[in-house]
Amino acid sequence: MAQPQLKKSCGSSTSYARIMFLVKEILPYAGQKNMLLGTMKNPRSRASSRTDCAFFRCRQTAFTLLVFYTVLAPASFAQEAKAKEAGLRQIRSYIAAGWDTLTRSLTDCKVIVDPKLAAASVLYLPADFDAPAEVQEMHKRCNVQVKHLPQVIHKLGEVDTGNLEPPGLLYLNNKYVVPGGRFNEMYGWDSYFIVRGLVEDKRIELARGMVENFFFEIEHYGAVLNANRTYYLTRSQPPFLTSMILAVYDAQKAAGKEDRAWLERAYGYAARDHGLWAREPHLAGTTGLSRYYDFGNGPAPESIKDETGHYRQVAAFFLGQQQDVWRDYLVPQKPDATHIGPLFALQVCDSSKAMAQAECDSAGVASLSADYYKGDRAMRESGYDVSFRFGPHGARTHHFAPVCLNSLLYKTEKDLERISGMLGRPADAEDWRKRAEERKERIQQYLWDSERGLYFDYDFENGKRSDYEYVTAFFPLWAGIPTQEQARVVVQHLPTFEKPGGLVMSTHETGAQWDFPYAWAPDQLVADEGIRRYGFNAEADRVSYEFLSAVAENFRRDGTIREKYNALTRSSETQVTAGYHMNIVGFGWTNGAFLVLLHQLPETSVTRLANEQIAKPGSGR
Repeated sequence: MAQPQLKKSCGSSTSYARIMFLVKEILPYAGQKNMLLGTMKNPRSRASSRTDCAFFRCRQTAFTLLVFYTVLAPASFAQEAKAKEAGLRQIRSYIAAGWDTLTRSLTDCKVIVDPKLAAASVLYLPADFDAPAEVQEMHKRCNVQVKHLPQVIHKLGEVDTGNLEPPGLLYLNNKYVVPGGRFNEMYGWDSYFIVRGLVEDKRIELARGMVENFFFEIEHYGAVLNANRTYYLTRSQPPFLTSMILAVYDAQKAAGKEDRAWLERAYGYAARDHGLWAREPHLAGTTGLSRYYDFGNGPAPESIKDETGHYRQVAAFFLGQQQDVWRDYLVPQKPDATHIGPLFALQVCDSSKAMAQAECDSAGVASLSADYYKGDRAMRESGYDVSFRFGPHGARTHHFAPVCLNSLLYKTEKDLERISGMLGRPADAEDWRKRAEERKERIQQYLWDSERGLYFDYDFENGKRSDYEYVTAFFPLWAGIPTQEQARVVVQHLPTFEKPGGLVMSTHETGAQWDFPYAWAPDQLVADEGIRRYGFNAEADRVSYEFLSAVAENFRRDGTIREKYNALTRSSETQVTAGYHMNIVGFGWTNGAFLVLLHQLPETSVTRLANEQIAKPGSGR
């Protein structure tokens, strides 16, 4: 065994780190046979003797300092730990209490209500599923309607959701955590970040129940849904299921409760979930990659109330563009002709008479096209509602192979390879390995731009990459797709996205919430973990701290955690003008990401963050 480097360990400094080095690295050598006393019995060269003497003096120093720190250090260390705990106590308590506040159960009458729609409250059960006793009791106590779906559902798109009137909540068999206080349904990709936070907070059973709810959705509703509402029976959300499964399984194993039978069951559902994205209509042309696609047609029902005037604004936007840009999306109509969605009256007015009543002439009526609504719905499946990343107002989402989706599917395939191996299925493991490698090759071929050094979504209709710089360019790092050199080049683009409050979504200020200048917890977590995965820890620590400190700073001001943050002003104040306008309090995925990113920070950064909270106390209610 090699001896420690004495010159580096026996200086005059008495820092805690140096003492720990001495204790851990030097004292163990004292017990080695013939290390010290043996040299007296078997004298060697003078150089050897000098080394032994130096080592003996160092051992004495270590012992003396160890005694010193044993007596004096605990008080200072305890004070530091106490200060750190006190500094983060309020926000940690808020998050811990939030898991219960945001938990929904069918024993609560208010859960059936959908604040996004004005329709009556209805709970729908699968067609072949008997109403459990708690549902029957809730039906009587809460005076809400309970109905069965009209048919057994095997896959998305099998049921016409327009015939499910009124729309309602879809039954799930376990409690679940919602994003924020106004929501009563369990969302698809939100839940991954919530599950990560629950696991971090040792709420493993609640996290497991949520994952099992997704098994129930696959079994009875055909897929992991956007959320458990009837109008979401046409679309899924970004696929994080295997990541959730492994987060729970690994946490159970670490707690001494490994459950191979549960993993076996989970594997079957995860494979079925993957199948949704590996067949039509979720295939991106002939690229071998996948796309987002909603089986429904026409306006998204949840947009009608939540996004007042949104489609009118979209129509006005297209009308103001050059004809070759908007002609496919805004279609002239006769008032009595068949059309999809609302009609918009067009007028031509004299703008020169600003101070007088405008003189206008009718220019007929128009409607948004069926293809626009397809793109709008597909964009909502992507989770990035009302983003301009896939063309104006997401109009062309279904014509792209996205970086985020295909990175997640590569991660899913690698997870399924790992799970197959754990379950003793070598043939399955080899099959998933091949699928993952094939997707990786296609991602590198179609989505990687070597000239710009970044990953971009691919327009498979026109055969070209997008030029829209977006924070999802870091998803491949999270999934482990790029080479080390590619990752280094991507990380060099951090200044493009990095602002005082974390990573902004894009470089484009479009008025949409998923663009500049907003930072969102899920993308912050994925990007930070991707950067860290390739060894760029200093960069990951820095951008993590920027986001965490912005969240904490706002918490000091108003005692809440929000859905999204302005990364420029480091505030929760938003000025969204396109689509969904609100910034909801809660907030599930921000809570989860905060805990995970905090855990990954070095202790010095955690202490710094805690000290900021003590120096600038807030309401923290």
